[in-house]
Amino acid sequence: MKKKALFNWSSGKDSALTLHKIQQENEYEIVTLLTSVNSQFQRISMHGVRIELLEKQAESIGLPLTKMMIPEMPTMEIYDEVMKNTLLAFQEKGVEYSIFGDIFLEDLRKYREDKLALANFKGVFPLWKKDTKALIHEFLELGFKTIIVCVNEKYLGKEFVGRIIDANFINDLPDNVDPCGENGEFHTFTFDGPIFTKPIAFEIGEIVYRKYEPTKSSNSDVCKTDDSPNQYGFWYCDLL
Repeated sequence: MKKKALFNWSSGKDSALTLHKIQQENEYEIVTLLTSVNSQFQRISMHGVRIELLEKQAESIGLPLTKMMIPEMPTMEIYDEVMKNTLLAFQEKGVEYSIFGDIFLEDLRKYREDKLALANFKGVFPLWKKDTKALIHEFLELGFKTIIVCVNEKYLGKEFVGRIIDANFINDLPDNVDPCGENGEFHTFTFDGPIFTKPIAFEIGEIVYRKYEPTKSSNSDVCKTDDSPNQYGFWYCDLL
């Protein structure tokens, strides 16, 4: 009997590769895709992708979608409370596992596992400690296609946002940028690949710049920052 699990779906490449691996192993029954959504803007938290495109992904994947509505720039207390209530609701349906696409951020994994334990959930991390350079090449070799929807100006310039990840993109990355963007350097929207029954159609809209106050957080939906008091900015590519 398969283990019932939530799948934490960001809409990006690591989620897509993780879901593909989970489907191939056939050990878990994915009860739902779970995505944090900014309730004010109706977009995926941090990625900035419109909710309509998220829904098209879920439809093409063929799995139910649960949108966890989060206010703009939530406190950790608010985020934790919403997450706990979401987990407890699924616990009543016999779900015991929560799957993530995290790769090597130890503090983030500990944060997740500590919070999951409060609801008697166990975390599953199929990509954990895998080589990120090997992962991005595996992703492309499997036929996945993904576009950069957000970059952190601390690591990358405006010219990177809106690009499709391919060999040229990987070669253009500075040495201090992880090829999978695991440190929050960039975020993606995956629109084609073996988990989809059909590609997700979209058009590239305007590129916008936003700044946020630094947030000390282990939550992946709020980008990590260093101890500098300076503001940090992000370039977003709107997908229509």
